[in-house]
Amino acid sequence: MRCPDCLHDESRVIDSRATGDTVRRRRTCERCGARFTTFERIEPRVAWVVKKTGVREPFSREKVMAGIALACRKRPIDAAGIDALVRAVEARLDALAGGSEVSTAEVGGVVLEVLRGADAMAYVRFASVYRQFESVEQFAEFIVRLQGDQDPVVA
Repeated sequence: MRCPDCLHDESRVIDSRATGDTVRRRRTCERCGARFTTFERIEPRVAWVVKKTGVREPFSREKVMAGIALACRKRPIDAAGIDALVRAVEARLDALAGGSEVSTAEVGGVVLEVLRGADAMAYVRFASVYRQFESVEQFAEFIVRLQGDQDPVVA
């Protein structure tokens, strides 16, 4: 592992701890003695996302995290909670795709499912962007269906 201070390639693991589905390792650089932390996690098997235009791009955990973080902004969900939501999305996509391709619609749908169980406001925020409401009436109908405990995304 490369040292962030001197960029030397040799480091020694001082401590290693499992934290959920990641492994946290404290390291010391062999050259300069700097200490730093690394995290290891299993990379999801979802390799490609197919956009509406047919363009394929690699799955980006960072894009999913950015969308969820924006929806959860100023909500009582901390960084660890957002990370847990992203992991839940990755796990569902992995089960759905089996390691191949998913469409952006499937990714958005899975994010909505995960957010609906986590925070109603974050769910509504994400849905308002994902569903691209064109009028206040569409948005109001969505809210009414949500309050009626129906699945407003399916409708």
